[in-house]
Amino acid sequence: MSSSVQLFRDQKYHELKGQCIQQRRLFEDPEFPASDESLFYQSAPSRKVEWKRPKDLCEDPHLFVNGISSHDLHQGILGNCWFVAACSCLALRETLWQQVIPDFNEQEWDPKNPEKYAGIFRFRFWCFGEWTEVVVDDLLPTVDGKLIYCHSNVKNEFWSALLEKAYAKLAGSYEALDGGSAADAIVDFTGAVAESIDLVQGKYGDTISEQMKLFEDLLKVHKRGGLISCYIAASSGSTNEAETEMGLVIGHAYAVTAIRKLRLGERLVFSFKAEKLFMIRLRNPWGKREWNGPWSDNSEEWKKVSNSERKSLGLTLENDGEFWMTFEDWCKNFTDVDICRIVNTSYFSIHKTWEKKMMHGAWAKNSEPLLNRSGGCFDNRETFLQNPQYVFDVKKTEDKVLVSLQQEDRRKYKKEGKGDSIPIGFEIFKVEDNRSYRLHKLTVQERVATSPYINTRTVFLKRVLKQGRYILIPTTYHPGIVTKFILRLFTDVPSKLRELKADKPKMTCWRLLCGYPRRVTQIKIHSAEGLQKQDRSGGADPYVLIKCENQNVRSSVQHDTTNAIFDTQVIFYRKNIDSPIIVQVWNSNVLCDQFLGQAVLAASPSDPREEQTLQLRGRGNREAAEVPGHITVKVFSSDDLVEL
Repeated sequence: MSSSVQLFRDQKYHELKGQCIQQRRLFEDPEFPASDESLFYQSAPSRKVEWKRPKDLCEDPHLFVNGISSHDLHQGILGNCWFVAACSCLALRETLWQQVIPDFNEQEWDPKNPEKYAGIFRFRFWCFGEWTEVVVDDLLPTVDGKLIYCHSNVKNEFWSALLEKAYAKLAGSYEALDGGSAADAIVDFTGAVAESIDLVQGKYGDTISEQMKLFEDLLKVHKRGGLISCYIAASSGSTNEAETEMGLVIGHAYAVTAIRKLRLGERLVFSFKAEKLFMIRLRNPWGKREWNGPWSDNSEEWKKVSNSERKSLGLTLENDGEFWMTFEDWCKNFTDVDICRIVNTSYFSIHKTWEKKMMHGAWAKNSEPLLNRSGGCFDNRETFLQNPQYVFDVKKTEDKVLVSLQQEDRRKYKKEGKGDSIPIGFEIFKVEDNRSYRLHKLTVQERVATSPYINTRTVFLKRVLKQGRYILIPTTYHPGIVTKFILRLFTDVPSKLRELKADKPKMTCWRLLCGYPRRVTQIKIHSAEGLQKQDRSGGADPYVLIKCENQNVRSSVQHDTTNAIFDTQVIFYRKNIDSPIIVQVWNSNVLCDQFLGQAVLAASPSDPREEQTLQLRGRGNREAAEVPGHITVKVFSSDDLVEL
């Protein structure tokens, strides 16, 4: 965890606690008072709420009783099963919850030193890219002496109720937590990368191959410390919290507490007619009401497995509200899964390590097109490129890239009726290998990836990209919307992710002396064909070298071919418009590369913009002798430096 922690509302825990102990009083939080404004902004609880401290509710209060467990939690009257599911997931991972509840031993009640108790607690959440510490008092909302929101099934344990209070303070009120997403809460607890998968849309219930890919992915995420939750979305005919025939609750978040691939012994293979079982264990945040299909508590399946076999297979049940299902049944019965990956960026790890870059950005409106940064999605062709643009490089032949785009948490705007997330997404384009200014027109660039556009706080995408330079454009779905975002990019080798801010080369004193560019030219070398054979096997190892004034850009080498596809893109800002651009084809050799031919391009704005095939010639001008082979190119030139 990073050493710099932001203080929410600038409240310093140790300072406040020290003052309270010195003055022999219990902390009362002025920033989140024990009053109605902290409870709700619209819907008041049906009965009068009294705020009480843990010592008024039980004899011997504790943060934890017998350690932390995912079974400590029960949902109260709020529609926040998603928060309880996220806490259940969090409790499974010691390193993660100790980040959220710092110095938990120091915060614990100490019966031997009661004078150290000051009624003040602190929790940490990952807010928009930074760890933020939130301080709360321990006055909790009750009716008839019982906690009305999240609480433990042990009467004198209070970690979940206090954690929920800190989270409600961050959101503005308890009511702001009504109806949310487990993935968002897990991200706030961990800084994880969230991905939401629609099991119905992806046809995971029907397609065995997709099911197996998802199983392996979830198994890996779970093994590496990630957190997973799932739910059944309410359809038009069903209501939230209704129960399906199979005993599952609609619109209700379940935490995944184990995933197992089991190789069965001979006896069990005979019983189950299968060599392997793919199993998943879930927990209902209510701690009761369970699945009643295959592998449910009293089902036939359990009767076939002895107690010792259950133990050796890891098919154990910790307690109530927890149940096993086959993965196939899970895919068929649930509609959505939220995956939170703890992406490993440590260099001291046995698992794959990722290189991470994070950028803070914003969509902002401006009537001047070159300054506007809120152009909407790709469908808005006129304005789409008027969004923030980020450039990054893929250095390997190909690399797996993870992208997470997260908009600011809008819960704090619920009071004004603007608490819903905005539909967001992003596009990725393969661009010229030497581009360092903003993109103004899509010509030769290749659209390689589009994220889903959804009104969730986070949008996630995994892609394998080929070597080259890319531009990532985060957008809101509709143009003209203003809000902040963070963009996170994970690659195998450093990507040099950065924002492109300039539209064209800057006018400097040096450029005034040496000449400022007068023309911009874009070239895409598609292929070179019919090249002269260079080795005994009748092949060649060609690459192209593109020369403009004093700049050279070289493509990668295509091996063992006389017909090579390059798809290399370049862009040049040209001072001397009479000086041509030369495209050379070379053969790569260990000792000395061989020249195979070249084409000379005037690249003026009046030249055709369609794809053209040019004969290769020897060195010299355009009239030099022809040599075997030709290249296929597209050329765009403009004397308006911000056209391309």
